[in-house]
Amino acid sequence: MGLIYILQHIYYAGNLIENNLIWLSKEIPAWNSTEVAWSCPGDSKTQNCFFELLFNMSHYVKLCNWLLCNSFYELDSIACDLIPGIIPVGPLLLGNQLGGHAGSFWTEDSTCLSWLDKQSVGSVIYVAFGSISIHSKQQFEELALGLELIGQPFLWVVRSDIIDEPLVEFLDGFKTRINDRGMIVQWAPQEKVLAHPSTVCFLSHCGWNSTLESISMGVPFLCWPYFADQFNNKNYICDVWKVGLGLNPDENGLITRHEINTKIKTLLCDDGIKTNALKLKEMAKKSVTKGGSSFKNFESFIEQIKH
Repeated sequence: MGLIYILQHIYYAGNLIENNLIWLSKEIPAWNSTEVAWSCPGDSKTQNCFFELLFNMSHYVKLCNWLLCNSFYELDSIACDLIPGIIPVGPLLLGNQLGGHAGSFWTEDSTCLSWLDKQSVGSVIYVAFGSISIHSKQQFEELALGLELIGQPFLWVVRSDIIDEPLVEFLDGFKTRINDRGMIVQWAPQEKVLAHPSTVCFLSHCGWNSTLESISMGVPFLCWPYFADQFNNKNYICDVWKVGLGLNPDENGLITRHEINTKIKTLLCDDGIKTNALKLKEMAKKSVTKGGSSFKNFESFIEQIKH
């Protein structure tokens, strides 16, 4: 939502200064100019296309009679109030209704649910980076070695295109070492995984759908944003809602195995984060039940389009 105002700022003031902070309100996290949505990985042509897309989107938003938002008012009331006419109607969780294929072209591997059934309650680290994020071979191997260091069960979604280099030899050795302690799939039924009692935390890219799904299930985050709104989502997760921790790269831009190991262990010992996550879960549930804010917003929207 805040992207609209950032785009307007750029349009009237010119290019942003590197590492400049943009405050839409002193009560919500600032945007770092190096982390805005069009500062995505790739060449300048890709970034320009993304900027144009978002800028045009801001124009069409102004023409809308209604602007439905997959969030709930209590989660971010200040940001909602910044945009007149916005209607929060979330969280919208569709996996069960659509047979487990909501919003993805990847085929889910539901065998991971049987594997989760065999794990202890609150023991499994779920690792997934959405359908776009990619890693260098070095970064991928550091992540794998970090999960190996932790010494507890993990479920890791590894898309076939997550890196551009061959992984077979490394993964074969990795799988041999971890044996049955970890499971690797190309895609997972994420809502069901997050709702499973064995899942203890979510190592995530902080995409908005993933963020809402984890909030709705009361699962704490370990944040590894990649591009677009994910950096701002991470700021909310860590600094506003306090339901997760962020991973920090070293001086070479690498998130090391030791950083991963340390942060996950810290997260799992933080009772405050766990408590906050459960509170948000209840807020999300209340918002979509009869009398809740999103429930009433959706009812009001339906009434408006009837007349």
